[in-house]
Amino acid sequence: MLAALDDPVRGRLYRFARHSGQPVTREEAAAEAGVSRKLAAFHLDKLVEVGLLEARYESPPGRPKRVGRAPKAYRPAPVEVQVSIPERRYELLAELLVDALGQADPRDGARSLARQRGLDLGGRIRRERRLGRPGAERTLAAAAEVLDGLGFETARDDQATVTLRNCPFQALAKRAPELVCGLNHDLVDGLVRGLGNRSVQVLLDPQPERCCVTLQAASPLA
Repeated sequence: MLAALDDPVRGRLYRFARHSGQPVTREEAAAEAGVSRKLAAFHLDKLVEVGLLEARYESPPGRPKRVGRAPKAYRPAPVEVQVSIPERRYELLAELLVDALGQADPRDGARSLARQRGLDLGGRIRRERRLGRPGAERTLAAAAEVLDGLGFETARDDQATVTLRNCPFQALAKRAPELVCGLNHDLVDGLVRGLGNRSVQVLLDPQPERCCVTLQAASPLA
């Protein structure tokens, strides 16, 4: 299964299908990867063969049905690729917990370290990109890019809301949800504040099959 993702185009198409939040067509996948429709179809069907994607003929949501057969659309199969997709980052969590062991209260210490890690990361991005004091839109965009790099798989549910489709610490979150969700919240809140924004809310919003954190602008974006 993992060998199917060695090809860079195939890996990009799989990530695109995972991030889309709805079935994607061959045309959409080809445009995203910058390849021909024929090549996109080849790679998408290979991903179906190994069980990473599912496919059926259906019209994309919100679009009028075409005359004749509906286009072939692809969605992620309900499987977890153990090695990296969805991405897991247990080493990050391990670092926080190990560093907190010498503190009087390791649980509170780990949460403080998670927030500081987020602050440091957000501050570095802010300096590198010269963000100044970014508004909600720029903050959500920058935070989403950073969190994607950490394996959270962000999605813009609307202009003012970013949800996290994947928890990089999923296995441990199931065993200790209060601790791990708290660390996630402190890490993400530190990131947003490190980026220089005080208005974007970082909420604990546990939902099945995704991370417990949601980012939300204080007011609707124009």
